Amino acid sequence: MRIFISAGEASGDLYASRLVEVLKARHPGAEFFGCAGPRMQAAGVRPIVDQRSLAVVGIIEVIPHIPRILLELRKLVRACAAEPPDVAILTDSPSFHLPLARKLKRQGVTIVYLVAPQAWAWKEGRVKTMRATLSRLLCIFPFEEEFFRKHGVPTTYIGHPLARLAKPKLTRAEFCSKLGIPEVSRIVAILPGSRHGELARHMPILLDAARRIRERVPVTFVLPLPAGFGLENTRFWEPVRAESIKVIEGYTWDALAQAELALAASGTVTIEGAMLGTPMVTFYRVNALSWYLQRWRVQTPFLTMVNLVAGRLVVPELIQDQMTADRIASEALRLLEEPEVMQTMRTGLAEVAKMLRSDRDPMETAADWVEKVVSGDRVHAE
Repeated sequence: MRIFISAGEASGDLYASRLVEVLKARHPGAEFFGCAGPRMQAAGVRPIVDQRSLAVVGIIEVIPHIPRILLELRKLVRACAAEPPDVAILTDSPSFHLPLARKLKRQGVTIVYLVAPQAWAWKEGRVKTMRATLSRLLCIFPFEEEFFRKHGVPTTYIGHPLARLAKPKLTRAEFCSKLGIPEVSRIVAILPGSRHGELARHMPILLDAARRIRERVPVTFVLPLPAGFGLENTRFWEPVRAESIKVIEGYTWDALAQAELALAASGTVTIEGAMLGTPMVTFYRVNALSWYLQRWRVQTPFLTMVNLVAGRLVVPELIQDQMTADRIASEALRLLEEPEVMQTMRTGLAEVAKMLRSDRDPMETAADWVEKVVSGDRVHAE
């Protein structure tokens, strides 16, 4: 098989790389190419485009990058025209992948979409494109399957990949030794997001919050970054070092597993925290105009995925103007100083983790559907 596979951000790169590994085990001669991040490339995907070049969030924030993003999209379309794939697997990042899906469909490419766009929360109009272009949508949250099937999109819930993937590699002793801190340290993980733009928006507020927390509670702050992120190339290196925050690359799950608390950007990392049982305060901020243009269309009571899955407020979510150093510090200190509040949150996170587990590896189920679509067996798994 020749398989085109694409991911537009770090979490998609993780999921897609795992699917590549499963498909390669079943089809050793299969060829993979597409938009690939470091994990996909390590799994053997030939990169036509590097996934890291697409990591931009927000309506206004993306504008300066549009010419480059369109150029990358055209590269992928030309690659598929030159080497027609048996199937295209598009992973998350709907603003990039749904336009790509339309172009690939016109070329006659069969498309499987992994990780459903959040059309149930906003931009329900995307469903029309999905219905017209996708042979199978593979969703990772249980409430998504009914929504998309009701809208005519052939959909299967496969379970959340992080239920099996999110595990620490190091013991506490090894982790603390790596950072040069005592094992008895009260660790707080700072997770500002995996994109440089998120770091720019979030870190000044988080550094201020860290100072306020330290005034009341002796904690060690750890900043785990994706491997190869390169904090030294940003203007935030000096302020981070000045606050004695320990920086480590490539050990996010270890940091979460060893942390008493996480200050986490709303996104995939909140699910990782739930899987590892780490209490958290969540937040997110975009350009003010982006927020104004998007907020009125959001149709859900919560914006953090942990709360959406639970259907109730399990973790605090401080979005946009609510994301202040004072609010973050206040919520963090309440958890650090009140063990019963911390335990209540752990119980809620355990419930979320249980809801997202599946009996079978989600990527094995995803691989089944890729094979079915390639063979022409597109019967709904009712």
